[in-house]
Amino acid sequence: MAQWDRLRQLPPVYIQQLHELYDRDGLPMDVRHYLSAWIEKQEWQRAARDYDFAVVLFQVLLENLDIQHSRFVQEESFLLQHNIRRYKQNFQRYLDEPCSLATTILWFLEKEKEILGSADLAEQVKHLQVAQEAMETDSQQDLERKMAGLRNEVQCMEHSIVCLEEQQDEFDFKFQTHKMEAVVDEALKKEQIKVLQLLVNRLNECRKSILSNLNKILDWTEDLINLLVKKELVEWQRRQQKACIGAPDNVCLDQLEKWFTSVAEGLFQVREFLSKLEELVGKVSYADDPVKAQRPALQKRTDALLKELLKSAFVVETQPSMPQGKGPLVLRTNVQFSVKTRLLVKFPELNHSMKVDVSMDREPPQIKGYRRFNVLGTKSKNLNMAESQSGGMVADFRHLTLKEQKSGGGGKGVSDISLSVTEELHLIYFNTVFDLKGLSVELQTCSLPVVIISNSSQQQSAWASILWFNMLSQDPKDVIFFASCPAAPWPQFGEMLSWQFLFATKLGLNAAQLEMIAHRLFGRQSNYDTCKVAWSKFSKENAPETFWVWFDGILMMVKTYLADLWKEGLIMGFVTKGKEKSLLKKKKRGTFLLRFSESVIGGITFSWVETILTGVPDVKTVQPFTKEDLSQIPFHEIIRNFQLLEADNVPENPLLYLYPDTPKDQAFGKYYTDKTGDDSPYIKYIKTKLVFVSKENTLEAMSPMSSDMAQGEGLEPVNGLCGEAAEQNGDPHPLNLPLEPYHPDPMLNSCVGPQEQDLLIDLNNPNLLPDFLEDEPMLNDLNVQGFNGLPPGLHEFSLPGFNTLSPQACGSIFQ
Repeated sequence: MAQWDRLRQLPPVYIQQLHELYDRDGLPMDVRHYLSAWIEKQEWQRAARDYDFAVVLFQVLLENLDIQHSRFVQEESFLLQHNIRRYKQNFQRYLDEPCSLATTILWFLEKEKEILGSADLAEQVKHLQVAQEAMETDSQQDLERKMAGLRNEVQCMEHSIVCLEEQQDEFDFKFQTHKMEAVVDEALKKEQIKVLQLLVNRLNECRKSILSNLNKILDWTEDLINLLVKKELVEWQRRQQKACIGAPDNVCLDQLEKWFTSVAEGLFQVREFLSKLEELVGKVSYADDPVKAQRPALQKRTDALLKELLKSAFVVETQPSMPQGKGPLVLRTNVQFSVKTRLLVKFPELNHSMKVDVSMDREPPQIKGYRRFNVLGTKSKNLNMAESQSGGMVADFRHLTLKEQKSGGGGKGVSDISLSVTEELHLIYFNTVFDLKGLSVELQTCSLPVVIISNSSQQQSAWASILWFNMLSQDPKDVIFFASCPAAPWPQFGEMLSWQFLFATKLGLNAAQLEMIAHRLFGRQSNYDTCKVAWSKFSKENAPETFWVWFDGILMMVKTYLADLWKEGLIMGFVTKGKEKSLLKKKKRGTFLLRFSESVIGGITFSWVETILTGVPDVKTVQPFTKEDLSQIPFHEIIRNFQLLEADNVPENPLLYLYPDTPKDQAFGKYYTDKTGDDSPYIKYIKTKLVFVSKENTLEAMSPMSSDMAQGEGLEPVNGLCGEAAEQNGDPHPLNLPLEPYHPDPMLNSCVGPQEQDLLIDLNNPNLLPDFLEDEPMLNDLNVQGFNGLPPGLHEFSLPGFNTLSPQACGSIFQ
């Protein structure tokens, strides 16, 4: 916001200070108000020490007052006309001392800043915090100063051109008069010729000065273009790459558009100055005219800078994406996608006049099997300001599709490099023509590399490729990146993983969670900063054991079913079993935490601490729940109604305190349904459809805890069959079924711990199971070994009214 506008919005106490400041005669408040924008853009500090520059600003100030006076005349504002005329007369006292005027105005501006500083400080103290304002970087501040300097130089040049024209008109008038008078008196004639020669010399010096200043403006402009094109735009493109894979980076183009447009306007004004010089030379010229000698080179340099700026100003603002994709840059054949281009040089007169055309892979790599595609749909659109919220010049393509071309022969020069479908990268190109004021420039830009799939089953691998490329590649056009794919340093890799959670759930990963993931990938290390992850370990097509399959399974589960619990920080999530047990065994009975399974894809489990008769802490873990479970019963209801069937047949919920010490109902209470007990819709569903009884090996016991488990090396055991599932397998005595074999996760640097003591779990109404036990006479005749110290097995309760169930893993939710 402009300084004067900020001052006008201050509280009354600071407005009073502003009035007191402008009670002085140095700078009338009316002049400060009506010329505020112009005053704040000028370099008064330079004018205070540069006489020539101060003269120029003084003259421009008087011209601006004349403009305001004319405006008030048209508006018939009699009083304001009078005031402006009086102010202009008062400023005449600075005619011989323009630097003093510059010093005076600079003093007023500094005093204004002091008032603003006091107001800002008071506001910060009032709220006991520093205002969270977006601070510009030093480079951006430097860029803004250079932009202001360019505008000042162009404005001064405009004034100089006017002065040059006036001098030339004076010389031309006197020269034509001298020719018409035909003076006979030689002395008088010599005197007139002497005067004319002085005027020519003055005109020549003025032309040289203007040409020299035009060169300085172009030097200034070239420096700005280098900053914009080679620094600011490159940094924006890198931010866009990271934003495409979830980074919270700012990719707004409004500031860049402002800078690009400002430089382009300056260069077009320089072209107008050069045209004006050509016009003046056509009227008056002489031997060794500097304009004739230097103008062509200046024209060529100006056009070259303008073309460089324009070619860089055409960008892809929003990268290609499908409505239902995992993220941008993954496209599917015959499925519509959208993409938006933008021209950062904004000239309203070009609205709807520049047509943008779309095409695919202008120079595809010569790789065996590399596919070719055609773009279908509306492939041409005009740049316009109606489709942009900020009013930028955009072409928004919303209904494009891709169709694969019929494959042809390889031919000579085809490489033997082999890339999978999801490692194949393609570019989408956009072309247009900039045509304005006699300058015509062809512009081209392209998207970031996209992965094109033909089946939704390829989306997971395709998104992994997009993550890897935009995390590591510094060349946004490197379509053969995966031919020699680099490894990812852990700090960069961990940051990318955190972005995935941040984008999906608004909460990223903390240091402890990232450390667990690093431990999973590299084993225990004192420092992971030098570790690297290979592409083949992260994701390879059709390889289910890769890290990305495991991580993405968790991410999708959290995004779909657990987003609120994750954002609240209720899920510890990524924590090794060893770390989990070391945390819980120090806590009081009933303390539990939630973590993601290391062996079950997209699984979440909870562990709690109990105290056995010897007083030793005993940590138990339930069989992981997956999306099949969570799609039927919300996880917070599972935690709320979870029950452990003790040896004396008294059901109990062992989950009391969420780690470290938050009461369960305080942590999860706001997510509970209003109904409880028998009225709960979840309990009703379970009562009529399901008895959720786990066999004993659904829990991991921790007495005694093995050394492997203490170090986080153990895994959750895989459930066997239970209930009707056992009966369907044809065993007439399901109590003695063997356990299912366990296959360890090849991604883990761990071994399987010993088979643990099993317990019974029931996710049900606390008052329901005892009734069943009392009412069912068959149970009285069974020697249930799980309750009497006999070998563990499966426990089937034959309940009236229940249908036979299909085989399920214990701990699952099933009908």
